[in-house]
Amino acid sequence: MKDSYPYYLASEAVFANTDLDVTNKYTGEVATRVAMADADVIDQAIAAAERAQSAMAATTPYERQAVLDHCVKRFEERADELADALCIEAGKPINDAKGEVTRLIDTFRIASEESVRINGEVINLEISSRAKGYQGMTKKVPIGPCSFISPFNFPLNLAAHKVAPAIAAGCTFVLKPASKTPIGALIIGEVLAETDLPKGAFSILPCSRDGADLFTTDDRLKLLSFTGSPDVGWALKAKAGKKPVVLELGGNAACVVDEDADIEDAINRIIIGAYYQSGQSCISVQRLLVHSKIYDEFKQRYVERVKNLVSGDPSDKDTFIGPMISEGEAERLETWIKEAASAGGDILCGGERDGAMLQATVMENVPASCDASAEEAFGPLSVLIPFDDYSAALKEVNNSRYGLQAGVFTRDIYKAQQAWDELDVGGVIIGDVPSWRVDNMPYGGVKDSGLGREGIRYAIEDMMETRLLVIRNPHKA
Repeated sequence: MKDSYPYYLASEAVFANTDLDVTNKYTGEVATRVAMADADVIDQAIAAAERAQSAMAATTPYERQAVLDHCVKRFEERADELADALCIEAGKPINDAKGEVTRLIDTFRIASEESVRINGEVINLEISSRAKGYQGMTKKVPIGPCSFISPFNFPLNLAAHKVAPAIAAGCTFVLKPASKTPIGALIIGEVLAETDLPKGAFSILPCSRDGADLFTTDDRLKLLSFTGSPDVGWALKAKAGKKPVVLELGGNAACVVDEDADIEDAINRIIIGAYYQSGQSCISVQRLLVHSKIYDEFKQRYVERVKNLVSGDPSDKDTFIGPMISEGEAERLETWIKEAASAGGDILCGGERDGAMLQATVMENVPASCDASAEEAFGPLSVLIPFDDYSAALKEVNNSRYGLQAGVFTRDIYKAQQAWDELDVGGVIIGDVPSWRVDNMPYGGVKDSGLGREGIRYAIEDMMETRLLVIRNPHKA
């Protein structure tokens, strides 16, 4: 990691200051310093994006594909650097960090493929005698300059899910990365600056939340895509004006383990789903509904596995549980665990905190009203809940203000279909955890979990408008 990083204004690196300290999330020490943008710089970035939009829209699909292919190549060459930076700035265990770099590369590769597959259609307008001799056709055109705000937990891939589709669609953009984890996005900016994108096509600007209003309110921006907490996301939507808004927000993901499930397989997957990168994922397994016929066996084996997860220095390849993003966040979840225990919940393992390190925790008998069960834990906590009736279990999954993804372990095809029909979530994962995602699938939620879908092709659709052409043939009319 370098001693300092610039922001990117109108496609160029600017070492304006070193106002933002980025810490090593495990040691707490300052790892590097980053330039921060103010409102005037953000205004300049939006103006540059607006000026560059016509040139960006005029680029051909093969030229956009070449930009995306260059990014893939450079990310592959810099994979170790990217993973190390992610391990430091996010406290992400190194194996998880390497996995996210792989997903970054996948996301840009998918965007490269999709960039040359953006097509319109021919429409038969002759639906009555009035329309005889008329033919319609559509094409997709870029929506215009886009505003992106990305979160701390996947600094590379969640930025990529905004940036790569924008390039494929021919949209300029301004990006605000999370202040706790800006380095990944700035490395993406460094790579984009090597390409032939029109000058001003992108800006990547770490800035304070208080100074970032223009990302939301400025009418020159034609789309806002935000990933983060529900409270912030809905507040931004209320301020966004006329522009379309895509929100990827929080979750309270549930996983159902029915009586016919392979217990060992389910535990293997749920351990990853619940505790991968210390549970700091909006689709991390939090509520775990297990059929009463297998509950005791499942609990005993599951808790034993969780107790033995290795926690510590995220740069150690054997570490599975690293620090949470900050000591304050670890304190918050520790408080939720203690409050749930005071309300009658039982801590089966974990629950202790040392700074930003919170032990992997399993609880049961937690009242549904407790934050540990009802809200988004966003940390290393799972809550066990027994059930007798499968239909009732699905209703309990739906008993949440969130609806991002849900997992169901069953071998019964009819129960799998029932889950798909009845679960009020954006995605149902059969035979695996709700935390499973690949980067070309539609991803997003309902209720307080957001609006719209990511997944490259689906994000591209949000970043483009349909433009109609009608042709009258007077010889046929």
